[in-house]
Amino acid sequence: MCGMSQPPHNRSPASPPARPDASMSLLTHVMDHSLDEGYAEASARREADGTAGVPRSLKAKLGLAAGLVLAALVVTLGAAEARMAAPVLAKERHELIDRVERADQRADGLERDIERLRKNVADRQRAALKQPGGGQGELVALLAGATEVRGPGIKLVVDDAKGSSSNGGGPRESSGFSDTGRLRDRDMQKIVNGLWQSGAEAVSINGQRLTELSAIRAAGDAILVDNKPLVPPYEVLAVGDKKRLGTAFQDSADGQYLHVLQESYGIRSTLSAQDEVRLPAASSLTVRTATAAEQQKGAS
Repeated sequence: MCGMSQPPHNRSPASPPARPDASMSLLTHVMDHSLDEGYAEASARREADGTAGVPRSLKAKLGLAAGLVLAALVVTLGAAEARMAAPVLAKERHELIDRVERADQRADGLERDIERLRKNVADRQRAALKQPGGGQGELVALLAGATEVRGPGIKLVVDDAKGSSSNGGGPRESSGFSDTGRLRDRDMQKIVNGLWQSGAEAVSINGQRLTELSAIRAAGDAILVDNKPLVPPYEVLAVGDKKRLGTAFQDSADGQYLHVLQESYGIRSTLSAQDEVRLPAASSLTVRTATAAEQQKGAS
């Protein structure tokens, strides 16, 4: 009877399972051989020769001890020198701070003296202008801004545009200004000159009294009146005939200039008549020329 052929049995041993880190052979090699072969060989050679570790000969030990003592001496001397220099540096620092504080105190004292002398001069000037002068003392004091003024007049409030700007030609183009919605120093000069020409007897801007010697300038985008910066809105007060002054200003060339600023650049302004406005005296006066007043006959 013929037997059926049986499949041959595979008796070869099973292959070992793959390592989980087989895909990281480079990293595995680095971890397994953290010390380079050359360094390992040199270390083994020194151990075999007996030269590894701490020196064994007396001479080598003395040299090592001397080196350690020298290093400790250097560190100790450095620390001692730093400790000795610290009080000196601290003393010099305190002396410098004291000098700066004393200089600041002297500067503050000089500023107070200047302000006191300036006020004294201004008071003497006002007092001199108030003395009798043939019926013209009050007029001189008014024109010079030496006295406070109150009376009927107008209030003109001028403000920048609401962040708007426009391009193109305009009345400020020839003056070198950029055509924006900010009020400029030359705009304020034209407004004030227009009020004077329209019959204003006294003018102030944001509480700053104007005189014949007042200057309206600019520092960046800020307007300066007698070197004092002002911020918008600008309140311009003028003493005069409240009915005629406002109309005369609006009809003048400078009033039309302000109207163009409103129409073209969004500058905002309101003008109103006031039964009474109050203007302070000028903060500082400068006397250019002066003559002694003749004493009246019979005066002691």
